[in-house]
Amino acid sequence: MKKKIVIALGHDALGTTLPEQQEATKRTAKAVAEFISQGYEVCITHSNGPQVGMIHMAMAELHKAYPEYTATPMSVCSAMSQGYIGYDLQNAIRSELLARGVYKSVATILTQITVDPYDEAFYRPTKVIGRILTDAEAEEEDKKGNHVVKTEDGYRRILATPKPISIVEIDAIKALMDADQVVIAAGGGGIPVLEQDRLLKGASAVIEKDSAAGLLASELDADMLVILTGVEKVCKNFGKEDETPIDYMTVEEAKELMAEGQFEEGTMLPKIQAAIDFIGDSAIRKVLITKLDPKGTAPEGKAGTMIGKG
Repeated sequence: MKKKIVIALGHDALGTTLPEQQEATKRTAKAVAEFISQGYEVCITHSNGPQVGMIHMAMAELHKAYPEYTATPMSVCSAMSQGYIGYDLQNAIRSELLARGVYKSVATILTQITVDPYDEAFYRPTKVIGRILTDAEAEEEDKKGNHVVKTEDGYRRILATPKPISIVEIDAIKALMDADQVVIAAGGGGIPVLEQDRLLKGASAVIEKDSAAGLLASELDADMLVILTGVEKVCKNFGKEDETPIDYMTVEEAKELMAEGQFEEGTMLPKIQAAIDFIGDSAIRKVLITKLDPKGTAPEGKAGTMIGKG
């Protein structure tokens, strides 16, 4: 059986603007193709911060200019970003594979992930999104039950980041993986939804993309999770004079460094937590955290930080 790998793409692997994204996905496609040529079954997930922010802002401005257009919920903006990013990614990967003589379908799965309505995160939102709001707009958002926060420039929406529970479309993702196809799924952490009897209702929240990547890798029983980020290696005492790159660490060592406060919230901490959750008690599963090479070559264990059970 082929080994399975989940590749989690960060902002650097995608770019921010439309032209940047088109160029970035070409480089990313080379790394994905390298893993496929090494015999891996590949599933890809990705961030969507700049993209979903752009979509949310555009739709908010549309509603502001034309009130008859219904305001767009955050869950719909997330769905739009999955399609927008997936479109460029799947075309870039398909093109790179064809250039190498590999004939394999690449598909983007619009992915919903359930969250707990009683998750503590809903009472302590932390994710700032969208454009600057006027006092009147902030008051209107508050009346709707949406959270706002005052920043240096004015008011902005702030969302909860609940933990992912289950991937709604996991059977479809598994079916494509079993057919040896390349799958793009759970983009931007997935679309957070709440189960209401037989219905799924979009939640006003965002799921931490690394947490979703870890869940996806676990559900697929992947052999490795590769998290591509903005730094080549995880570092102890990051940003200080005694900064020390880490080549390899065990799950226990990662937990100890977390307890020391070595990893910053919102950047490296969720990646380390996702690694710990994915590896669990497995002696086989590995996590590689590294930066995508500018030439798009596939990262290896020596270029990055590898995390394992022991």
